[in-house]
Parts: sequence; structure tokens; C-alpha cells
Amino acid sequence: MSAPTPNPPAPIQTAHLFPKLEALLLELLESLSPDDWLRPTLAPKWTVKDVAAHLLDTELRLLSMARDGYRREQPAIASNADLVAFVNRLNAEGVAVLGRLSPAVLVSLLRAASPQLCAYVASLDPFAPAAFGVSWAGEQQSANWFDTAREYTERWHHQQQIRLATNKPGAMTRELYFPVLDCFMRALPFAYRDVPVPAGTLVQVNVSGDAGGTWYLHRAPDAWKLLASAAGTKAAEVTIPQEIAWRIFTKGIDRQSATQQMRFEGDAALGRPLLRAIAIVG
Repeated sequence: MSAPTPNPPAPIQTAHLFPKLEALLLELLESLSPDDWLRPTLAPKWTVKDVAAHLLDTELRLLSMARDGYRREQPAIASNADLVAFVNRLNAEGVAVLGRLSPAVLVSLLRAASPQLCAYVASLDPFAPAAFGVSWAGEQQSANWFDTAREYTERWHHQQQIRLATNKPGAMTRELYFPVLDCFMRALPFAYRDVPVPAGTLVQVNVSGDAGGTWYLHRAPDAWKLLASAAGTKAAEVTIPQEIAWRIFTKGIDRQSATQQMRFEGDAALGRPLLRAIAIVG
């Protein structure tokens, strides 16, 4: 009997989750005290208010650029470093401007913009080409479902930063969190691109907890591939608690602290490149 053909993971459908996630964000922000808005977050140099301003800024930018086709700037992007510098500048400018607004005004503007974002992502053909490629997965051109899932992870993890900073319960239900993990795992082949191993080598990645799951990173003859089921010879297995998994992919925890909470089996050196996987731009 021949070996089963390796199969890629299924596309991630997240457009239907935006209304629930946005409603939770507004409910969260409206529950904050004046002191809560000033608390530091995992985002370097950003307070809770800064993160809320960033969520508004990126929402308005997406609607303007992707939905309305309005692009005031057309920078020359010749490398990933150029892209990171451009996005970091836009983010800093957005927070600087919108950070001048009061919390009440920020919430009112988010309340006005969020339904437009939800309607926009719901209107997209999931399999048509997206306005932007998912750069952290090494893609210059992506399908809408992937870019929408990427945007979902952005809004989920920034909301989670606010929840962590203000000691509010996290939005870590399986319905809301598993798609984030599933999307983040698409960064693994790009993170492992320079790791040399024989074709057929398999790395199994587990996220423990109710919202977790298992993913398989397989070395094909031409490149690393993420698979939905095991194929090849397992050389390493990594298990990550769900509480820190999102922080690894968003630069929200240092590698030493993460390693102390992870479990490595088999070739630990082959499991550690996972810590290089970044699923954000910047």
C-alpha cells in the first residue's frame, strides 16, 4: 500500500467571527477605568489607550486602502525590511494622531468603524486574490481568506494585550482562539526555510489546552510544508501551552521564558526554530 499523499491544512474562514470579536472589544473598552487606559501592555512603549488607537487606525486604513482603493502613498518596497519600516512608520503615526483623542471618542469611532470592517471582510470572495500578501508567511500574493485571517489575528491579539494588561478574562474560547493559532502556524514553513534536514523529516507542533491542536511541519524535497496530518519521519515534537502560544508569534514573550514553559521531544534543536516564527509585520 502506498503512503498517503501529504495534505495541506484547510483554508481558515474567519469573516463570520469579526462581529463577535469586535463586540467583545467594545464591551471590554467600555468597562475600563481611567487608570486602566494608562496601563502598559506587551506592545513595546504602548499603553492600553495606544493599543486601542492602533486598532482604530488599522481598521480605518484597511477600509481606505483595500475597500476604497485609496492609497495616498505608493512607497518602493524592495525588501521585507522596507515593508517593516513602512508599516512601523504608519503604525507610529497613527497612534501619535489618534492617541490625542479621549477614550470616549476612541470608543465611539471604533463603534462606527467596526460594522464597516465586518461588512467588508464578509463581502470578499475568500479564494480571490487579496489586496495584500501575507508577508510573514513569505507570500507576495495571498488569497482573501488568508489575508482576512491575518487581520483577524491582528485584532484578536491586540485585544488580548489589553485584556492581559487590565487583568480582564481573555477571549480564549476555542471558537475565537483556535483560528488564531491555525493562522499563526502558517508562519512555520517560512520560519524554517533555512533549516537543512533530509526530505521527509517531520516536526510535530502541539498547542495544549481546550483551544489547541496539532500541526505537522514536513520537509518536502523543495521546501518545508505545513500539513494537516503526519507524513514522513518524526524527528521532533514541540508542545506549547495555549496561554503563551499567541505571545510567541507576536513577540510578546522572550525566548528563554517561552522555552521554560514548552516541552521538546526528540531533536530539541530542530524544535527551537519555532521560536523564530513571527506572525506580525514589524
